[in-house]
Amino acid sequence: MSGVRKALDDTAREVDQWMERLLPDNDGPDARLTDAMRYAALGPGKRLRPFLLVECGRIFDVARPRLMRAAVAVECLHTYSLVHDDLPCMDDDDLRRGRPTVHKAYDEATAVLAGDGLLTFAFELLADPETHPDARVRADLVLALAKASGAEGMVGGQMIDLACEQADVDERIITRLQQMKTGALISASCELGALMGHASPDAMQAIMGYARDLGLAFQIADDLLDVTGNEEEMGKAVNKDAGAGKATFVALLGVDRAKQQADLLARQAAKHLDMFGARAETLRETARFVVDRRS
Repeated sequence: MSGVRKALDDTAREVDQWMERLLPDNDGPDARLTDAMRYAALGPGKRLRPFLLVECGRIFDVARPRLMRAAVAVECLHTYSLVHDDLPCMDDDDLRRGRPTVHKAYDEATAVLAGDGLLTFAFELLADPETHPDARVRADLVLALAKASGAEGMVGGQMIDLACEQADVDERIITRLQQMKTGALISASCELGALMGHASPDAMQAIMGYARDLGLAFQIADDLLDVTGNEEEMGKAVNKDAGAGKATFVALLGVDRAKQQADLLARQAAKHLDMFGARAETLRETARFVVDRRS
């Protein structure tokens, strides 16, 4: 597992270096906006989604600079979702990644605009010819990320999450909720890396099978950490899901069965990668890492 941790840390540092260069910065009248965008995006984080994009692209020998630009786009979009998710009208969180949330460090209006800025900047990066010389590939990247982050993906999942608070839901609804709210962007991260490498239909099917099972395993592990973790390790408040009446696998299955389900999904995810042999070993180890992590 130390190998995955090192690879993840190394990629996170590289993503941060690229993000530092690419994110807008100025001293004009809108400087408060760009400051807030940079505060949110350059804060500490695992950078798991960019890491997955880079590792999937590496299987298909995509040039590293292209992967890093797409990785920054994915991280900007993910960060936008966290900024908006933390707002008082959503989860009303004061702490994110061990620091005050954006609406606490700045104000609510600036947090909304910073999230909007990060969201749109993600698509600006993907549409830029420097990210990929093939216009068709760039269009496919934009389409995949838009579907994953919109009403059919992350935003729709957030709506289901809000609707399910204090409601009795079954495993089918929770699975759909988590596949949309969390899994869709994880899947898109893997898909973007494969798209950039012109993956064959069979290879893309294998990557997407891996991503689907990994995304669900990741969310179950996250739900478990909300129950079993602590605020210092997590860098955010814990034990909030139960208090808010959130629909989670832990609430439905209990801790032990949820752990078993996460373990099963991690094994399934790794199995999807058989066709890639040793080239996908880091991705296989990542499936184990996401269910064993402590933050």
